[in-house]
This record gives sequence, C-alpha cells and structure tokens, in this order.
Amino acid sequence: MEARHCPQLTTIMRRVVLSVLIACVIPGSLFYACFRLDGIWTAILAALGWSYGALAFRALTGRRTSGLLVLTATVMTGRTVIALLTGSTFLYFLQPVISDGVVGTTFLLSLATARPVVARLAGDFYPMDHELSMRPRVRRLFRHLTMMWALLCLAKATMTLWLLQTTSLGTFVTIKSMAVPTINTLAAAATIAAAVAVARKEGLLGPAATGLSGPAIGTAHG
Repeated sequence: MEARHCPQLTTIMRRVVLSVLIACVIPGSLFYACFRLDGIWTAILAALGWSYGALAFRALTGRRTSGLLVLTATVMTGRTVIALLTGSTFLYFLQPVISDGVVGTTFLLSLATARPVVARLAGDFYPMDHELSMRPRVRRLFRHLTMMWALLCLAKATMTLWLLQTTSLGTFVTIKSMAVPTINTLAAAATIAAAVAVARKEGLLGPAATGLSGPAIGTAHG
C-alpha cells in the first residue's frame, strides 16, 4: 500500500476517540448523572435511549456504525429487559459480571481461529484488506491485543462482582462509574500505543504524520 493511500494518525485517533465516546463514555456519564438526579430506573433507560439514538442517527445519516456501538447497545438491551421484567436492579448490575465473563471467554476462544476478535473490529478504525491483515506483525498484534482485552474483561467481571457484594448501591455506582472508564481508557491507550508501534514498522500512516517520527509511519486500532 502506498503511503498516499494510508490514513493519517490524526484520522485514526479521531475514529477511535469518537467510537469510544459515543459507545461508552457518553452513556456511562449519562447513567451516572441521571442516577444522581432521578434514581436508578431513569439512569437505566437514559443510557439505553442514548445507545439506540446513536444507532438510529448513524443509520439515518448513512454513517458507518461501529462494532463497539452495536455490541454496547446489544449488551445494554439484554440488561435492561431482564431488569424491567424482574424489577431487580441487582440483576441489572450483576449482568455486566456475566457479560464481561462471556466477552472475555469469547475473546480467548477466538484466539483458536484465524481471525481473533480484535481483527474483526479493526476495520472500524483502519481500512483493512486481506493482505494487510495477514502480515505477520499485524497478526501478532491482533492476537496479543485480543489476549489483553480478554484478561481485562475477566478482571473487570471479578472486580464488579466483589464491589456488588461488598458495597451499597450508591457506593457501587460511584466507584464503578470512575473505575471502569479509567481502566478502559488506560487499556485503549496501551492498545493504540502497541498498534502505532507495529504500524510504524509496516509503513501504514499517511505522509502528513512524518513529522512525528520520520518518514512512512503508520497505525492501526485494537
């Protein structure tokens, strides 16, 4: 792939930040604000409403919908339906333990396939073709990032279960609202750093980024 056809680092970063902001940060912040203002049920419905609104907006305007947004909306839908049917907020907060465990296990199992989960999501942030995805460095990157996110999801499941069993609802929501975004942000930063390091070796960035670290550097997402 010629350098002039490669996205610039700033373009990739915008895609990553926008995807995480829409799918995770805004609904999480909305949930916490509504919980403090009007209670748990308003918070649950507001967060779900944001996710569906984001999906509808992107569909109506012809914008590509990220896999992360679809995954988040799907998980939140299941949690909300079960909580409404049972009237149990405990089950609403227990479900992330289960979903994180399932997601982490799915990531681990995908390592036995030709395309681990991160490889399937990478196209949301960088234009991938078969040739690029089969490069040895890129394949190793996808496998290492899939392993990292698998272990992270399992660790979050363990942390959430412990908090749910040992703290009050208010304390649980406060700690989780601060801890989970922080953990995810640090993991995303590590993902981007690893992807940039590999992409620089593969020459996957557009020429406008050459001032950052010499000629022909590149990036990809995790």
